[in-house]
Amino acid sequence: MGKAKKTRKFAQVKRVLNIKDVKQKQADKSKDQKKVRNVPLTSSALFFKYNTALGPPYQVLVDTNFINFSIKNKIDPVKGMMDCLYAQCTPCVTDCVMAELEKLGQAYRVALKMAKDPRFERLPCTHSGTYADDCLCERVRQHKCYIVATCDQDLRRRIRKIPGVPIMYIAQHRYSIERLPEATMGGAPRV
Repeated sequence: MGKAKKTRKFAQVKRVLNIKDVKQKQADKSKDQKKVRNVPLTSSALFFKYNTALGPPYQVLVDTNFINFSIKNKIDPVKGMMDCLYAQCTPCVTDCVMAELEKLGQAYRVALKMAKDPRFERLPCTHSGTYADDCLCERVRQHKCYIVATCDQDLRRRIRKIPGVPIMYIAQHRYSIERLPEATMGGAPRV
């Protein structure tokens, strides 16, 4: 009987703790402790999801396509808003919406003329860029005293994520509103 062969085990090395490993674990723990969650502050005007800052006369932020659909459905914006909310309304147009209407050219000249109506309040924008959807969302996040009037599904989806902001849209050839409790109690259409 001979001697049994010993097979070497390759790639097995004892794991030795290094000083750098310990320091790296401590650095990872301190990074985890320094992370601060960014939680947006809720407005003091909100009672649960009910916005107490809204009241007549309502300020309605109007989007580009809302003006276009109002023209297609032959609805006067100021009269239609008063019929929907049973209160005085001030339609507001931001600079971004005006720039968007001007970019659309001759096809939307009637909408541009309607937006320049003296009954519409003009709101200046301080940010860079002319994308109206971002402008409206940011303005509504900062000041929850507006109703947003739009027919754009993507913008409506974005605004639904902001608590306490009602949305006005066109349904069945008239204006309708969602997330404004006292409007539907008064007889505004529920769609």
